[in-house]
Amino acid sequence: MTLPADRRIAVVTGASSGIGAATARHLAQAGYHVVAAARRADRLEELATEIGGTAAATDVTSEDSVAALADLVAELSPRGLDVLVNNAGGAFGATPVAQADSDQWRRMYDVNVIGLMQVTRALLPQLIATGAGTIVNVGSTAGRIAYEGGAGYTAAKHGTQVVTETLRLELWDQPVRVMEIAPGMVRTDEFALVRFEGDREKAEAVYAGVAEPLVADDVADAITFMVTRPPHVNFDEVVIRPRAQAAQHKVHRQA
Repeated sequence: MTLPADRRIAVVTGASSGIGAATARHLAQAGYHVVAAARRADRLEELATEIGGTAAATDVTSEDSVAALADLVAELSPRGLDVLVNNAGGAFGATPVAQADSDQWRRMYDVNVIGLMQVTRALLPQLIATGAGTIVNVGSTAGRIAYEGGAGYTAAKHGTQVVTETLRLELWDQPVRVMEIAPGMVRTDEFALVRFEGDREKAEAVYAGVAEPLVADDVADAITFMVTRPPHVNFDEVVIRPRAQAAQHKVHRQA
């Protein structure tokens, strides 16, 4: 299938759940044909059917898989790509550095930094081709401050932030906006549960007493606002938190 020449197209990685799935829905509502990319093909197919988009089973840590994604986008839209949302990421474990699991740290760096780089590198020519491309990297407030038990994740998300800043400098003369959104406390179905290896009690404790944490739709709404501004408007970084979270360590929790 080739899209009409005037149809805008967006790629969202990590689109099988949480912020990625919500962002795919919001961008589709804003008029984009969304290529939903993630590893879980069954979930992607359901999402693509729901929003009238395209499912792309993709492992961002695999160069071959990312190359296949780029080929798919080129077939859909010979004119190029309008929006790339690098959302694939994750936190694995919460142990102190002294007890850190090397494999967990490698996984976090691989998906949050290397994966982001590989997808961006593969799709950048298509973003430039439209004359008004936009990249939004989904970082975290963990990319701004350290906290105990979070060194592996904070290191990876600091990497996301620095790659974003560097890319903006390197593309200063190209028609591509480079942005980052850094969410604080966002309650999704899977993030904390994955981090604590399925321990639901620990996952629930993250949000205990917080009446209104952010949800995936809040972040997706902000991303959609960012990418739909005029092409000359660039949000270098947007930090988004629930009102209850004044800082990483200062969260209002009701009894």
